[in-house]
Amino acid sequence: MALLVIASCQLMVVLDITIVNIALPHIQRSLDFSTTSLSWVVNAYTLTFGGLLLLGGRMGDILGRRRVFIFGVLLFVLASLLGGLSQNSWELLAARALQGVGGAIASPTSLALISTTFREGPERNRAFGVFAAVSAGGGAIGLLAGGMLVEWLNWRWVLFVNVPIGLLIVLATPRYIRESERHAGHFDIAGALTSTVGMVLLVYGFIRAAQDGWRDPLTLGSFGAAVVFLILFVLVEQRSRQPITPLHMFADRNRAGTYGIMLSLAAAIFGMFFFLTLFVQDVLDFSPLQAGLAFLPVSAVIAVGAGLASQLLPKYGPKPFMVTGALLAAAGLGWLTLTDVDSTYLGSILGPMLVFSLGMGMEFVSLTLMALSNVTVQETGAASGLLNATQQVGGSLGLSILVTTFGTASRNEAEKQMAAFRAEATPAERLSFQRTGQLPSPWGDEILTSGVSAAFVAAAIFTAIAAVIALVVIQVRPSDLERLQGGGMPTP
Repeated sequence: MALLVIASCQLMVVLDITIVNIALPHIQRSLDFSTTSLSWVVNAYTLTFGGLLLLGGRMGDILGRRRVFIFGVLLFVLASLLGGLSQNSWELLAARALQGVGGAIASPTSLALISTTFREGPERNRAFGVFAAVSAGGGAIGLLAGGMLVEWLNWRWVLFVNVPIGLLIVLATPRYIRESERHAGHFDIAGALTSTVGMVLLVYGFIRAAQDGWRDPLTLGSFGAAVVFLILFVLVEQRSRQPITPLHMFADRNRAGTYGIMLSLAAAIFGMFFFLTLFVQDVLDFSPLQAGLAFLPVSAVIAVGAGLASQLLPKYGPKPFMVTGALLAAAGLGWLTLTDVDSTYLGSILGPMLVFSLGMGMEFVSLTLMALSNVTVQETGAASGLLNATQQVGGSLGLSILVTTFGTASRNEAEKQMAAFRAEATPAERLSFQRTGQLPSPWGDEILTSGVSAAFVAAAIFTAIAAVIALVVIQVRPSDLERLQGGGMPTP
């Protein structure tokens, strides 16, 4: 029951990253977002989530993990309610940012609770397998749930649905999860603020570049300010007695490599969900429910990959699954680059999605176990927070880079399609363009597809980088295998 409560919270938090994806076309029309600015509906959540995860993990270590876990879930519930009631774009983005704060408090605490609730060895391996499957598969489940809610109700219910789920988790937690021991310490507020502001500015710079070009003064100013804040963040961490990012954790090559792999893979998985959701609804004309069902096989195959990895990890160690998983993800994304306006779901989308998902299932279990291997009890919150932070920051930063790639390719294709539109369009199609500012099908579909294909090229490069890191950096020691088999001593 403790694992059910913990996994339910993680599912709610991860699900919320993608549940809004299926509603993006409806949010765009309802609140007047542009295609490139629409990514902020995702990034407003993931940036505060990723930027404050380390602080959230530290809160659990100092104040007690169960207490902090409940507070984070309640804050998430409140933000979800406010988001569902939003009447304009800034209200929605503010609510999404507050959701990220709640998720940043609850998520690392839930992962740390697994470390303190389950014994090291097969029992903890199985618990981590469930947690990793939920973390990786929750995205696809979110797309299905989002499709059902948008189809049967409206886009606001993708946020309202968190309210009853979160309240049930809050009621069950005191009954099934015991409070953890508190550890003395203080909060590194300066580190949390400088890292979050720096990442927000960096992501804004990429998204601004997609809209207004690389020479735009605000684009250049955002990048410059981001560099300043991120340098300040490193200086703060070096001088802090209890930093939000314990830099000594990067001294272990396996843990540092794990964070690098997660950073790269998160960019790919965020991009895959974001762009395929737009493609199947805008080009293939899927309804929200059809789009959600289209992603359902992703969850099943991720669960298969996670189960396979968790069973074989004690015998072979995590490295083979890290390398193989990244290569499978790269192959799936490379396959998706062939997508065009004549593509079909069964002929062009399903196959690469399944290959990608199998690789991701293997990856998430391996990365989770390696990141928390040989970490002291006092720092499990920080270590789990750092892993989640690299996932969310990598997703936000990677999505902004992919959106920039999408925007550049789309603009180049738009020049060609505008010429064809002027030569071939009927009077009714010209009137539609004057009214909406959007090229109708097939010209508009060609622009979107060109941008999506270019984005998948960049995403495939990210996964290839992850495979290289896994191959070159990760080294599995006999002590690591002994702990995975339950024979090692727990770290004091």
